[in-house]
Amino acid sequence: MAAAALAMGLLALALTLLALGYAPGPAFGALWRGAFGSWYALGSATLVRAVPLIILGFGFALALRGGALNIGMEGQFLAGAIAATWVGLRVGELPPVAAVPAVWLAALTAGALWVAIPVLLRLRFGVLEVITTLLLNFVAEALVSYMVQGPLREAKGIYPQSDMIAESARLPLLPGSRLHLGFAVALLLAALGQVFFSRTIWGFRLKAVGAGPRAAWITGRIASGRLLALALLASGAIAGLGGAVEIGGVTRALFQNLSPGYGFSAIAVALLGRGQPLGIVVTGILFGALEAGAGAMQREAGIPAVAVSVVQATIILVVLVADAAVRRRESRTPVVAAEAV
Repeated sequence: MAAAALAMGLLALALTLLALGYAPGPAFGALWRGAFGSWYALGSATLVRAVPLIILGFGFALALRGGALNIGMEGQFLAGAIAATWVGLRVGELPPVAAVPAVWLAALTAGALWVAIPVLLRLRFGVLEVITTLLLNFVAEALVSYMVQGPLREAKGIYPQSDMIAESARLPLLPGSRLHLGFAVALLLAALGQVFFSRTIWGFRLKAVGAGPRAAWITGRIASGRLLALALLASGAIAGLGGAVEIGGVTRALFQNLSPGYGFSAIAVALLGRGQPLGIVVTGILFGALEAGAGAMQREAGIPAVAVSVVQATIILVVLVADAAVRRRESRTPVVAAEAV
């Protein structure tokens, strides 16, 4: 499925380039070199961009498994980044072994608190989290703008950004690249998520709630509302952690437009990965490669980087259509069997 979706996406990109008067060959060559053409391209571009996509993709998959659609990971990511910056500026006297966990804990808490309002509205008033989490994205963007022009503005007051976080709060880099410890964190999170989904009773209960809350209660006395709330809170916390990893490993400071849309791209990553943590790692690297290659394509071939969005959009459409076809076929199967009897 993933290979077919990628092939369709690349075909759509080729047709788009031809329609705009560009030669697909040089464009694809630049795309490949920018994503995988060297260790620097892979380690300092593709994998670095994949880290937040993997982390946030797993966060979305966790909520989705319980039947919730957390569309607000962009806002939770930014809330985590704000908290990480605030703490990161104040832990200069701590050693890295204490400073980094303090930053991460603040980000996890901020992400969970940011989604707590949608959770409360869902449980108390039945308001769908799709709406509330989406709207809170805009609030988070405005909050970042306020923080970098107010309480967290850099000491000189010249630029709308924060000061650099303390050295002890920054994530170590792999020598010779920009790849940071956050990549290992993303892989560990995916591995633990795979075990949680497939090997634990709580993972099974979460799947049962996502498949049918009423059936889960009747057959197993599973409190679907409570489990859904925990899944959403954990999803928000993970998205907040993504913000901390981005601050500590890449930007080292908070500023406007910190995220190029990681929270929304991660939804596509999770869907293409079929909601499986290890699949999300693969698709996260794929989307990171597309974003890294887009920059090289613009530099070398003069093609706007936004053209790669055609690939991403096509992949999403192919996956959605295929899922809809599978669901339709599965829903018809019992009817056909019954008629045969």
